[in-house]
Amino acid sequence: MAVSSAPGKVYLFGEHAVVYGEPAVPCAIEVRARVGVEQRSDNKLRIHSEDLSLDGFTVEYAGSADERPDVDVSESLLTAAMGYVDGAIEQVRDVTGDDDVGFDVTIESDIPLGAGLGSSAAVAVAAIDAGTRELGTTLEIDELAERAYQTEYDVQGGQASRADTFCSATGGAVRVEGDDCRSLEAPDLPIVIGFDGGAGDTGELVAGVRGLREEYEFAADTVESIGDIVRNGEQALAEGNIEELGRLMNFNHGLLSALGVSSRSLDSMVWAARDAGANGAKLTGAGGGGCIVALDESDEAETALSYTPGCKDTFRAELADTGVRRVE
Repeated sequence: MAVSSAPGKVYLFGEHAVVYGEPAVPCAIEVRARVGVEQRSDNKLRIHSEDLSLDGFTVEYAGSADERPDVDVSESLLTAAMGYVDGAIEQVRDVTGDDDVGFDVTIESDIPLGAGLGSSAAVAVAAIDAGTRELGTTLEIDELAERAYQTEYDVQGGQASRADTFCSATGGAVRVEGDDCRSLEAPDLPIVIGFDGGAGDTGELVAGVRGLREEYEFAADTVESIGDIVRNGEQALAEGNIEELGRLMNFNHGLLSALGVSSRSLDSMVWAARDAGANGAKLTGAGGGGCIVALDESDEAETALSYTPGCKDTFRAELADTGVRRVE
């Protein structure tokens, strides 16, 4: 069995706008999905998952999945989650040229599903890496990131960006603008995560922003303004200016809220962190529920979040300098 892990991520700036060619800056964090892949003697695919936000499930099938595991998660999220694994395995088969090979896939993830921390990207990256290595091929990081992106692109109906998968494959802080993906130098960031226990529907949220952008010129201008925030944020990141990073994160959250992708629980956590003295706080990912990210050198934001109604969990997260990790 080949085993690989890949990290989740938070967005300092740029989610949603990155879909329209604006830049974004996500950072990999040391919260990981681990995927083990073992070749079978038949052509079936067996998936067993243990996830922070699932009760765990096992499903075995040939071809497209027609079974729904009995777990407490929305149909759309579960369908998407299984779609990422299916897509990753199709990438493995494409790399190796073996269309009939079957696999046992085991997923253990500390990343909440659909919460804005890049669970799908991490699973796709780790599954493709482990699957190809199980069949004797080791991909270069750039090709791994590209194939994981194609998996997300297909599952998300062409509305994915390269940001999540590139960040998960390479680690560290990265800048993504269209097809241009590169790593950035970043200081140690005092990252605090707040999690409301829920999850947003990425496809629905992305479609909502698309609709606003097409209907209102000022919504399109808002998306462009997020890109301007990212460009200013890059300079602050290069200078290690945590205070300025926080201020720009606050601006970014306000614009995302204006685009309709925040929620009552996310806003409550953002304001709790800010009121406790965080340099800045914003939602991370698609929104609608899930996680916020704050920058705070002290313990005050984490403490405040732990007492905030609607916040189910809060924790610190270190920057993950390494992306995919291969267990030999």
